[in-house]
Amino acid sequence: MKNKSVAIIILFVLLCSFMTSNAQKISPFKDGERAVFLGNSITHGGHYHSYIWLYYMTHFPEMRIKILNAGIGGDRAIDMVKRLDGDVFSKNPTVIIATFGMNDSGYFEYNGDQPEKFADEKVKESYDAYRQMEARFRNLENVKVVLMGSSPYDETAVIEGNNPFRNKNKAMLRIVDFQRESAKNNGWEFFDFNEPMTAINQQFQQHNPKFTLCGTDRIHPDNDGHMVMAYLFLKAQGFAGKEVADINIDGSKMNIISSSNCEISNLKKNSAGITFDYLAKSLPYPMDTIARGWGYKKSQAEVVKSVPFIDEMNREILSVKGLKGDYKLMIDEENIGTWPAKDLAEGINLATLTNTPQYQQALRVMFLNEERWEIECRFREYAWVQFNFFLNKGITDPNTREAIKVLDKYKGSDGWLNGRRDLYSKAMFPEVRQAWQDEMDLLLSAIYEVNTPVKRKITLVRVK
Repeated sequence: MKNKSVAIIILFVLLCSFMTSNAQKISPFKDGERAVFLGNSITHGGHYHSYIWLYYMTHFPEMRIKILNAGIGGDRAIDMVKRLDGDVFSKNPTVIIATFGMNDSGYFEYNGDQPEKFADEKVKESYDAYRQMEARFRNLENVKVVLMGSSPYDETAVIEGNNPFRNKNKAMLRIVDFQRESAKNNGWEFFDFNEPMTAINQQFQQHNPKFTLCGTDRIHPDNDGHMVMAYLFLKAQGFAGKEVADINIDGSKMNIISSSNCEISNLKKNSAGITFDYLAKSLPYPMDTIARGWGYKKSQAEVVKSVPFIDEMNREILSVKGLKGDYKLMIDEENIGTWPAKDLAEGINLATLTNTPQYQQALRVMFLNEERWEIECRFREYAWVQFNFFLNKGITDPNTREAIKVLDKYKGSDGWLNGRRDLYSKAMFPEVRQAWQDEMDLLLSAIYEVNTPVKRKITLVRVK
């Protein structure tokens, strides 16, 4: 445990140094914005954008933004260009966050006879395709563009049965380089996942060679990896150090020393202990303990082993000085736990206590958001067939029986297509898609009802 703590401290210093030295910054989202994440399968079936939205849902409960998924599995920059109008601009974004590079850089040929020649060809192909994307972005009005370097291909993890494609990630970094340069030349914002995630991988692999944020295929981050991505993105938006709330009370003098992002009122002392009313302006960030998504093995909550998200972005500190003995903490008459006066004086982080009423409230938001994510994934499966199959066949109206006949002709030789056939047979009908959209809208309305912080009664009762 001590070695792990030391590793996280070292990593924290490395990440701070990296973020500062590269001067990376993404403007925080504003009320009313529609942010579209354009990407490949890591975006298509991933959670990082949903985790980012969950942060806004809980930390800025009055803010109304929308974060929309425009990822499609297998896409390269050239594939993204082909669907800009039908799948990206059609979402009416105010912000576009574009990431590519994993598929652009290729795979098996890195272990072939001419890997350097192959890398040069793939980087050039990606750059040429990106120039088309860049030109389209330049013509957008009132849309902020953020270019984002891809999460890495992990070549250094020891994964049984999976030999890495040597130097693939170096080619990906060359793609990151021209993204960075383009952002600079166009006055756009830029952020890179590749280098900081690689730094985390290599730091923890010193103690555990099997460690990776990039999944068992070295490509697709598991839930903890997606939460690392969300953490890095939010950090680049400037949220490190923003607390859920901070309460600092002198229990002997019965005064409020300080409070932040909350309102404290009705502070009273009686023979049993201390009571006060507490209204926070945010909710704690809830951590899912279930591995969500196809093939995922780790949960979002496992992110705490890798990065200091809790210490930097999820602190709901209750500090009460001047007490003696042990005290039971009650919130809305629910027993939360017992702490000695010393711990209360130093401060306890309520955001890490899953049994508080405010954390349980945040869990409702998380589960509603997860249901929204599940439905949005159906739309991404529909988009995969529409743009990765029908568009390549020259079929511009895919929602017909004739189009389905073409799909059925090829599904036997394409397992990915066959696996989406049933969903497409439903999604081809506009009434079905509208019903899904209505359900997502209903879930979002419920989120913005549930996420409003409520006044809590906090009681500290001396037990000995």
